[in-house]
Amino acid sequence: MANQALAPFLLVASLLVAFLATCHAGGIAVYWGQNDGEASLSDTCASGNYKFVILAFVYKFGKGQTPQLDLASHCDPSSGGCTGLSDDIRSCQSSGIKVLLSIGGGDGSYGLSSQGDARDVAAYLWNNYLGGTSSSRPLGDAVLDGIDFDIELGGSKYWDSLARDLKNMGKNKVGGKGVLLSAAPQCPFPDEWDNGAINTGLFDYVWVQFYNNPPCQVNAGRGAFMDAWKQWESVPAGQIFLGLPASKDAAGTGFVPADDLNSNVLPLIRGSPKYGGVMLWSKYYDDRAGYSDAIKSHV
Repeated sequence: MANQALAPFLLVASLLVAFLATCHAGGIAVYWGQNDGEASLSDTCASGNYKFVILAFVYKFGKGQTPQLDLASHCDPSSGGCTGLSDDIRSCQSSGIKVLLSIGGGDGSYGLSSQGDARDVAAYLWNNYLGGTSSSRPLGDAVLDGIDFDIELGGSKYWDSLARDLKNMGKNKVGGKGVLLSAAPQCPFPDEWDNGAINTGLFDYVWVQFYNNPPCQVNAGRGAFMDAWKQWESVPAGQIFLGLPASKDAAGTGFVPADDLNSNVLPLIRGSPKYGGVMLWSKYYDDRAGYSDAIKSHV
């Protein structure tokens, strides 16, 4: 009788534990598009490993320049060759995966010269990739979920204006789904370029690059890493992600072996109120190392 009475309690307890685990469960974000030989966008989403896929990059924009998208050998946007990705994008979204477009990157020609320049760039992104209309949408008629700010050069001014303009365009679209904003700052706090934009409080996701930054990355030591993580948790953003290279070859420093990440690093941050998961650079390296396969059940 005692065992029978205990059974419902154990069931409820196990369901509660499962629910709490789900509440704290994170996701994996991955950058896609910058390397020849990586999986297609449709295969990337079909893997089931990722919650976010970030298309990289629009590497040229602002200061009167004609914006340009580069997706390596996946397709040639200048000839209209990337419009076929619309079907892949919609397929990803139908599986619950958010697809964002990254602007900037470590190697490009971009920057903003004024609030008016920011407004022009926002209008371009809105009309060509988001909920607006244009006769020359590089990725076809699919509507992306948002814009990722991977700002690593070009000055620190007016990115906050760009963020506000993009958010407002999403809010003003009748029946629209809004515009998600994400940022990929370096882990030294505050970020040299993205700080002003992030401080607007408009960013849904911040995937911090804890690599190529020896003073604050994981192998700097538990104290230095956790100090940096707590600083990033203090920013007015929705969720914070641990940005990592998906293999040793993906970055100069900062690679964390999957076993070490699962056993020693994620337990330190997974209970954080703003913990969102792990960001990986990039799909190409993940294809070769199988990193997301090794960590997804722990994220």
